Amino acid sequence: MTAMRNRVRLGVNIDHVATIRNARGGTHPRPLRAAHMAANAGADGLTIHLREDRRHISDEDVRQMVQDVKLPINLEMAATSEMLNIALRHKPHAACIVPERRQEVTTEGGLDVAGNQDYLKAYVAALQEAGIRVSLFIDPDPEQLEAAHAVNAPVVELHCGQYCEAALALTDTGLGGPLVEFELTRLKNAAALCNALDLECHAGHGLTFDTVSDVAAIPNIAELNIGHFLIGEAIFIGFEAAIHKMRTLIDKATQS
Repeated sequence: MTAMRNRVRLGVNIDHVATIRNARGGTHPRPLRAAHMAANAGADGLTIHLREDRRHISDEDVRQMVQDVKLPINLEMAATSEMLNIALRHKPHAACIVPERRQEVTTEGGLDVAGNQDYLKAYVAALQEAGIRVSLFIDPDPEQLEAAHAVNAPVVELHCGQYCEAALALTDTGLGGPLVEFELTRLKNAAALCNALDLECHAGHGLTFDTVSDVAAIPNIAELNIGHFLIGEAIFIGFEAAIHKMRTLIDKATQS
């Protein structure tokens, strides 16, 4: 008899509620309100990315989220001394270390853990000593997974961007089916290696209603983090409805 799979958690990233607020200044729309709505709609956690240039989430948003939201807060952050001090001050449930470049529109790839093991090992240790769960946002690459294990990170989040871009291109042009299968296989193999290395496996970046099911169905994935698509879809069907639909698709994919 096959053991029942644990429910895959859905983390909702609300960065772009803050992006809309910041476009006009002032306080509307409030990310904190979005956080409470996400909780009501079935989110299991919230992700916020405090960037160096504060282009969306602000320091005050971080304070409010950690203080007022009952769901676990996952703070995405670059591996800098400034961000370490902020995380240690507010002590979110989790910190996801991501690469960051000022000129990028969004996170463009995974963290190079293999090339920065000494620095990241100390950085991960500092967060863990404060009781913060640490994850590393990496490409589905065996070298990076081995390096994540070597720096004692308990969790990795697999970058789904290349798979999602290939799937979108296939939908738009009808071309690229083999590339979609290749990228999905990379994610599957990475998740299997996570299991072998005793790393908790999360996934995110670029997931939509059309791409989430195949990723959610991958064994060993414990959590999916989704943001931009849900905020965009909220324009058309509402924020809570978008989260509820995503939650339903994830549950259906993992129960079949």
